[in-house]
Amino acid sequence: MNEHGEPNVRERELRGQFVRGLAGDATAYEAFLRHLSAYLRGYFRKRLLGLPDEVEDLVQETLLAVHNQRHTYDPGQPLTAWVYAIAKYKLVDLLRGRAAHEHKNDPLDDEHEMLAHNDADFAAARLDLAKLLMQLPPRQRQPIIHMKLEGFSVVETARITGMSESAVKVGVHRGLKALAAMIRTRR
Repeated sequence: MNEHGEPNVRERELRGQFVRGLAGDATAYEAFLRHLSAYLRGYFRKRLLGLPDEVEDLVQETLLAVHNQRHTYDPGQPLTAWVYAIAKYKLVDLLRGRAAHEHKNDPLDDEHEMLAHNDADFAAARLDLAKLLMQLPPRQRQPIIHMKLEGFSVVETARITGMSESAVKVGVHRGLKALAAMIRTRR
């Protein structure tokens, strides 16, 4: 909802596509799933920073759950709240399962593990990355920061930066290519 109590554009767009899809419009339903996938990727990416391999699996599981539970949606309620509840439960299930698995497999005598990680090394790597990023033009630096470091989707990054979606994709591609070249020349 915006400050006037009206549904936001994303809610209206997704809800419209979903409702038309429920009425049999396959094109609208396909567009709904495609747009929802992008939003879910951003949502899960932000919450699973240490588990990037799980993001796509969770997106697919959530889309399947939305599809299988579509008959439970109340058209009088916001669609995004309904989808958020499904996504949240999928995320909690994943984290619970991982915690139970990791607890069972956590070695008790890992004295070498304590010495393997050094916060100073991590901080130095972040500082090096920040210095490299500052050498990029803003149209490359901003999309990389928002998409690759903060986990936003192309659509969200475009909205944040005021760039078009294609300009965001191009900025990320060219920026990563430039960063790789900078790193190669330093070696």
